[in-house]
Amino acid sequence: MSATPPPPPEVGPETRQLAMLCHLSGFFGFIGPLIFWLVKREECPYMDYHGKEALNFQITVAIGMFASMILVFVCIGVLTAMAVGIANMVFSIIAGLAANEGKMYRYPVSIRFLK
Repeated sequence: MSATPPPPPEVGPETRQLAMLCHLSGFFGFIGPLIFWLVKREECPYMDYHGKEALNFQITVAIGMFASMILVFVCIGVLTAMAVGIANMVFSIIAGLAANEGKMYRYPVSIRFLK
């Protein structure tokens, strides 16, 4: 059972854009969200929340891709890798758009490493 995200604080357009870029930087792995989160987490609770969400999701994606590499030997790894890649693109875009609108987005399929 996932907890509901906190209500969104009032944030400026620059902060919302940075949160969107944090989510979209996940297309290139978890390093992008990690950098955004480490740099901006102390300055703004909005960026702290979105940075943790993006980073948690990208770590989950990395685990899914690793499992897919192992499953290649069972002949379903290619399909699972494609499914993980498509889910990564779709959920990252949805999260980026929500962050740019000032909403507190929570990924539906993500392991919460950082709370």
